Amino acid sequence: MLDNENDLESLGPLKVLRVKGDPDAPTVVLFHGYGASAFDLYPIHEVLVTDQKFNWVFPHGHLSVPLMPGYSGRAWFPIDMAALEEAIRKNDFRNFADKDPEGMDVARQAAYLMLDAIGVPWNQLILGGFSQGAMLATDLTLRKEELSKGLMILSGALVNESLWKELAPKKSVLRFFQSHGEFDPILGYANAKKLEKLLRNSGLLGEFIAFNGGHEIPAPVIQGVSRYLNSLS
Repeated sequence: MLDNENDLESLGPLKVLRVKGDPDAPTVVLFHGYGASAFDLYPIHEVLVTDQKFNWVFPHGHLSVPLMPGYSGRAWFPIDMAALEEAIRKNDFRNFADKDPEGMDVARQAAYLMLDAIGVPWNQLILGGFSQGAMLATDLTLRKEELSKGLMILSGALVNESLWKELAPKKSVLRFFQSHGEFDPILGYANAKKLEKLLRNSGLLGEFIAFNGGHEIPAPVIQGVSRYLNSLS
């Protein structure tokens, strides 16, 4: 099992875990969530049932964030943990929809350079992620002039709403996959549904899986990702 940074390779400005599959198959790029790492989502590719042997890239967040004494994780942009804990305590889910999260611009620049370094056409890239990684993947997909092959939003949220609403209709032929826990204590379910509505109102087609759970990737989502990737083959 891969579990340390010696297993990572440089791809542009970022470190990544890279799994090579069929050279003619698309490349799936999955961005992890806050406090995790490239290793967090890596096991997903081992449990999916797909017709093609996809190529995989698991980027490692450029920010180091403390989790507890002696332990740290990675992130794409900062989160005010005290505010988050207070929101969870009050059951008052934060809504990022009215702004571009602080630090997203730096993550976006690094991610685009990393994606260019992969060396495959943009229309052969399937971007996705979990939590703040899903926000980043959605932002990258909508802002890029070229059309990507797919978008997977796992427990993500709507941010920068006015810009996304402007850009999304330009991607109306893109099919997306989205999942969210109905009792997610970190990123509220209502915000995820708001994102789904924005995408559908912009002409995009996709599947939304709601599950009886929290901030996680349960078996029904893994099955849904498998179906989605097979539909793109």
